[in-house]
Amino acid sequence: MKTYLECIPCFFRQALEAGIMAGADEIVRKKILDDVAFALPGFSLEASPPEMARIIHGIVKKHTGIEDPYKEIKRKSNITALGVYKRLKEKVKNSPDSLLGAIEVAIAGNIIDYGVKNTLNVDEEIDKILKDEDKAIKKEKDSCFEYKKFKDELEQASTIVYLGDNAGETVFDRVLMEEIKRIDENKNIYYVVKAKPIINDALAEDAKESGIDSCAEIISSGSDAPGTILSICDKGFIELYKQADMIISKGQGNFEALSEPGRSVFYLFMAKCSVIAKDVGCEIGDIILRYNT
Repeated sequence: MKTYLECIPCFFRQALEAGIMAGADEIVRKKILDDVAFALPGFSLEASPPEMARIIHGIVKKHTGIEDPYKEIKRKSNITALGVYKRLKEKVKNSPDSLLGAIEVAIAGNIIDYGVKNTLNVDEEIDKILKDEDKAIKKEKDSCFEYKKFKDELEQASTIVYLGDNAGETVFDRVLMEEIKRIDENKNIYYVVKAKPIINDALAEDAKESGIDSCAEIISSGSDAPGTILSICDKGFIELYKQADMIISKGQGNFEALSEPGRSVFYLFMAKCSVIAKDVGCEIGDIILRYNT
């Protein structure tokens, strides 16, 4: 997906918030914003937002010396999500269609995203998912929710690559992957995380803490961007990406980065801003299960 002009204020907000997370004082935060403003003319609107975000967060790290400003927040997100794991499993178990219920749970977890929201109370957001589902999870539209295609492809797939997104959300992903394995224990699932810290995106340690290793093999894409930018991923990952029977791309950042995926991909995410909603053709808050051939 290309970058829209409306994305630019969001880049400045991300830079400022990351500086605050890193403990930077006002003088350092001003330097961060100055450098972002200096870099902005070199940004092409044809580049995806994650490509730009990678540069912006690199500027934050340069000025603060902090490699992982969101480390503590990611830890808390994992702990909080694990605290409701059993309730999530119960929701899926009681669903008329357990696979559909697991998909809805996985996408609902996509609201745990510091890259989009100004502030985020993980406890409140998860409570909203569980107690107020009609508002937290909007009803599916046929044009944006291609469940039948997903189910058909899943039945035929032996090797599945699941592109992870945020810490905490990993627990919600685990619920879906466990349901896939329950349906067919012979499925080989690879759960893909980022190689280095970027916003609150999941690393291998977050995936392990969330129990992902019980249902999938955790691997790194080699990317340090908030999305799977194929041009900067490891060769080993690229080979697996090309050969896998099915790709599940989780989160808004992966959707933005993989708008030209070079193969068939299923995108699972929640539309969390007006730019994405306009690009997809949905409303803010809609859950998306889109197939790209």
